[in-house]
Amino acid sequence: MSMQPWFTDAKLGIFVHWGIYAVDGVQESWSFYDDIVPHERYMSQLDRFTGARYDPHAWADLFARAGARYAVLTSRHHDGVALWDTAYGDLNLGRDYLTGYADALRERGLKVGLYYSHSDWNHPDYASTRKPGRPPELEDNRYSECAAGDEDPDAWERFLAYRDGQVRELASRYRPDLMWFDGEWDRSEEQWRIGELAALIRSYSPDVVFNARMLSEGDYATPEQGAPIEPPEGPWELCLTINDSWGFQHHDHHHKSLSQLVRYFTETIGGGGNLLLDVGPMEDGTVPQPQVERLEGLGEWIRGHAEAVYGTVRGLPAGHHYGPSTLSADGRTLYLMLFDVPRAEIGVRGLVTPVRRVTVLGTGTELGHRVVGGLHEAVGVLWIEPPAGSDLDPHATVLAVELDGELELYRGSGRF
Repeated sequence: MSMQPWFTDAKLGIFVHWGIYAVDGVQESWSFYDDIVPHERYMSQLDRFTGARYDPHAWADLFARAGARYAVLTSRHHDGVALWDTAYGDLNLGRDYLTGYADALRERGLKVGLYYSHSDWNHPDYASTRKPGRPPELEDNRYSECAAGDEDPDAWERFLAYRDGQVRELASRYRPDLMWFDGEWDRSEEQWRIGELAALIRSYSPDVVFNARMLSEGDYATPEQGAPIEPPEGPWELCLTINDSWGFQHHDHHHKSLSQLVRYFTETIGGGGNLLLDVGPMEDGTVPQPQVERLEGLGEWIRGHAEAVYGTVRGLPAGHHYGPSTLSADGRTLYLMLFDVPRAEIGVRGLVTPVRRVTVLGTGTELGHRVVGGLHEAVGVLWIEPPAGSDLDPHATVLAVELDGELELYRGSGRF
């Protein structure tokens, strides 16, 4: 099944980690799994979660102002607590938080994504088997697997029936545009019955997009936190936190600066990917102000440089320009990102296609340019006069290089 065009055109999505873990501000699910927080204390957050100021329309407005084209909300993390009134299992918040979310996003023209963990470390039938090939002498966490020889196939079948029931609810009620799975490492593709799960979801949402954690059914790569040095060949998405945490944690004030986020964003889209930027709402449903400010700042930068963002494809490979770049869909305009104030001319190497003109995106100021050197098939270097003063953006200045034809690059080693 081919990738849906809306995904590769989106460039920016918002990841939303929201659940009972925001009450005490502890790490989502892992804090009890790793015995950092006693299980009983972790689960006591269920009774203390209020969602008192949850306003999905305010979320959707914020995400739209940020320039996002889709969002992904944690409908159920590894702790098994559902954000909708599921009929399967006994862990939910007694309220459907997903309908308002899906409706609000669609009213703003944003695509609807739902995160769902394959794993459920609280389900009584989950730790009933082991991943094939795991040495019997190795014991994993008690929440995720049983001891070798204690497998219970009937219990695993009950778990899959529960899983399928919840996923059917999500697919039939909310018709997600994207399903973002996680927790795939705990079992094999055969144990998860990935093919059957994908068919179930597609029976309700035929054009749904899956991330790579749907294994063989995944549509795109999902690097997490670390920006790839070599971007994946096909569609991909970098999921990234604004501070150091996915969900809300009171003590985490290590927020990335707006300039850093612009760098992450431009480097990601320059490599042909999307940035899935995470926010962690507080337990009442409000997004922390430092995260709001950064989303709004990113949106302001995107609006001022939208031509270099939407409707573009991955730009120059590494070595041609010292910074990220994007390319218009027709291959005739190259957009160069400059993070620092230029101290000299900007060089672009290996550009075979002649340049018609170079302008500063946003101000329209035209910059002089010339080609120096070159021998036979090895082309010279394009040198562009540096922008200055009011033409410089505080986070990233973008130059539009209009080409006299479609982009053609020289990638050779020159004459020996």
